[in-house]
Amino acid sequence: MSTYRSVSVLTLVRGRQQHLDHLIAGLEAQTFPPDELVVAYMQDEPPRIETDGRFLVRCVQVPGEPMPLAAARNRAAELAEGDVLTFLDVDCIPDPEFVRRAAEAHVYDGEGVFLPEVRYLPGRGDGWLTSDGAPDYDLLASTGVRHPSKRPLNETSVDPIADFGELWGLAFIMSSETWAAAGGMDEDYIGYGAEETDLGQRLKRAGARMYWVGGTICFHQHHHVHNPLLTHVATFFRNPRLYPSRFADGILQNWLAA
Repeated sequence: MSTYRSVSVLTLVRGRQQHLDHLIAGLEAQTFPPDELVVAYMQDEPPRIETDGRFLVRCVQVPGEPMPLAAARNRAAELAEGDVLTFLDVDCIPDPEFVRRAAEAHVYDGEGVFLPEVRYLPGRGDGWLTSDGAPDYDLLASTGVRHPSKRPLNETSVDPIADFGELWGLAFIMSSETWAAAGGMDEDYIGYGAEETDLGQRLKRAGARMYWVGGTICFHQHHHVHNPLLTHVATFFRNPRLYPSRFADGILQNWLAA
């Protein structure tokens, strides 16, 4: 990289302490460590955070019910000080090149939004760390499965994406300026459903460009879900109906059909 870029990793948490521990272990294993980790916690008490001291940790509480996911991402971004904002789901374990590739992507296009590859892990009661507390990347690589709707990025460095509907909240990267130009996330979306799709369209309107970025993998730790997500049914009906008042592209008909 020709110019240094400071990198903030931002994550949201409610419960899932083991998953957060694994995410932090992944950040400690980076070849290019982040400058800071920003944790927006949506629970009464702050999560336990223990690091090796190679990066700062900032925390902010974001109360609300249902989970205020859009607001929590906004509060985390407001607190972050990095040139590059890397939003990483608490369930994800980044491979050692994640932060390096995030910084390099910003050099490639400072107005870009970058999506790394995500691979899904099965449930594993013992977790995914070795005896010394580092992620077992050999095991992760041999176990993680790519989502069938997503293209492999094995041979990809950076590749343009035409459809901003590809934005996926598990892992996405952009500059702090690009985030600000889009206005962050719309906090009228409460709980699950449509807030990430809305952000993709806000970024498109702001003139951002979107890319796949290869050379790194985020491993998504298993957690129980319902299909459909009946525990979030109220927001799943409310949020997709909110979206058409912002954007008239009909992109969320599948939500309501489900």
